[in-house]
Amino acid sequence: MLGYLITFHTYGSWLHGDAKGSVDKEHNTPHSPTLAPDPRLHARRVASLRHPPVDLDARRRFVVDAAIREVAAHRGWNIAALHVRTTHVHVVVSARASPERVMCDFKAYATRRMREEGLLEPESRAWSHHGSTRYLRSEASFGRAVHYVVNEQGQALPMESPEPGH
Repeated sequence: MLGYLITFHTYGSWLHGDAKGSVDKEHNTPHSPTLAPDPRLHARRVASLRHPPVDLDARRRFVVDAAIREVAAHRGWNIAALHVRTTHVHVVVSARASPERVMCDFKAYATRRMREEGLLEPESRAWSHHGSTRYLRSEASFGRAVHYVVNEQGQALPMESPEPGH
């Protein structure tokens, strides 16, 4: 196993029933159909949110990117590609830990840093439950994942340090 492609979304940004589709335990195989849009289900999911959806602005993107790189360096994990978007994060990483552990550490460090910088309220959730963890078992799959993260997510979005000098 060469690494993982890990993707996770911000809280409330991708809900079941949404027009763009979503996945569940029965609809989670790569290249398989997603759940069909369901406006009533989506409305129920929106109504159940504890707070408004979280978007990553330029300052939050900076903090999330830095926190992910920090935890990877601390744990001895190698990041091959990282792309922080407004509503989600993609990381291609090699690690001697389970992908779930890696994703949980990325999310925990990023949440803590956003709170420390005053960019996330203490009672707010930053991330959706779980995310996607794909095993990359060959050089080809690893290369495709890096290409996807680096070249197929659109232009890199601006990032801004929350404080001058960071």
